[in-house]
Amino acid sequence: MQRILSEQLPKHTGETVVIAGWVHRRRLLKAVAFVIVRDAAGFSQVVVTDPATRAQIEAVAEESVIEVRAEVTANAAAPRGVELTSPRVRVLSAVRVPLPVELHRPALSATLPTQLDHAALTLRHATRAVALRTAAAATEGFRAALRRQHFVEIHTPKIVASATESGANVFRLDYFGRPAYLAQSPQFYKQMMVGVFERVFEVGPVFRAEPHDTGRHLAQYTSLDAELGFVTDHRDVMRVLTSALAGMAAAVEPWASLAVPEEIPAVHFTEALRIAGAPPDEPDLAPAHERAIGEWARREHGSDFVYVTGYPMAKRPFYTHPDPADPAYSNGFDLLFRGMELVTGGQRLHRYEDYAAALEGQDLSAFAGYLDAFRYGMPPHGGFAIGLERFVARLLEAPNVREVTAFPRDLHRLIP
Repeated sequence: MQRILSEQLPKHTGETVVIAGWVHRRRLLKAVAFVIVRDAAGFSQVVVTDPATRAQIEAVAEESVIEVRAEVTANAAAPRGVELTSPRVRVLSAVRVPLPVELHRPALSATLPTQLDHAALTLRHATRAVALRTAAAATEGFRAALRRQHFVEIHTPKIVASATESGANVFRLDYFGRPAYLAQSPQFYKQMMVGVFERVFEVGPVFRAEPHDTGRHLAQYTSLDAELGFVTDHRDVMRVLTSALAGMAAAVEPWASLAVPEEIPAVHFTEALRIAGAPPDEPDLAPAHERAIGEWARREHGSDFVYVTGYPMAKRPFYTHPDPADPAYSNGFDLLFRGMELVTGGQRLHRYEDYAAALEGQDLSAFAGYLDAFRYGMPPHGGFAIGLERFVARLLEAPNVREVTAFPRDLHRLIP
């Protein structure tokens, strides 16, 4: 008999079925025992009255994996209105060690380091599993929203010959005797692929050797990148990003509610400094400034999101297009989500001579493959990158991105 999932049980009332999963919880009463079995779709309640089966259940620890053949019986008080009676139980995998945490509790009481140390177990808890499901749904929503706009998904190398953003924050490695790096972003490759497909996106890991030990930084995280050609300026990029966020919001609806305005409010960097009460010569926004601007967006526009445009060119990568009206500022932006930077994006340079000028004094041979794309003709283009873990953490109001990451890599953690 083929195994079915817990969510399918109501369709089989009165029938004998087979389920399998983990022993989530046992309740051993005097005349009857109840076993809650957890599978990928939810929970099933198994009612045990036979003495031999009860003895078998008493010997099975929580989180053991069992198979149950039983009759589906209606019971309004049971999960989904049915329970399993007259069961025959087979143990598929027995737990023989004490559990470091109790998974049947509504919340995990263990500290975050303990949770991360025992990720193979604690990720089974509903709160941790919901975060991962939300991340998966958000990723699918991102993909679907961009596919509808004729974007093509690409896959780019994560071992590269030169640093994308700067040489200071890269992981160096030996590549068959030559120096190489883990990619800080797919930036160079996605720009090159605009010359092939015009509109491209990628979902993949990026690596930042930044010695941060905060609740918002990881050494490896998942980046949702997009790049599009034939833009007028950064505002075209912002419109595509807004539509991608709307697709992500719709996809995560089963686990979280998120309203994305049709038009997200935007402020220039100089105005953002004023709103945040920062000095007018401040070159960047600190976390406290981001929080103040996020509060302003919520108060004045009822929006969880706000674009900050026109960052100083001094704080943007060399490939950023300057504002034609004031070249000291960029056609670049950050998107703040509930008072935290979530996205960086903007218009890029697209002419070879502009890159030669931007990289003056550097060895252009290190960027040869990248620069060839601009020698061979590249349309005006731009793009953005969303940090997936940071998005999910803000969405679920988790104070630390490690709470929504299955196996985080940070300043201290390399296992599991």
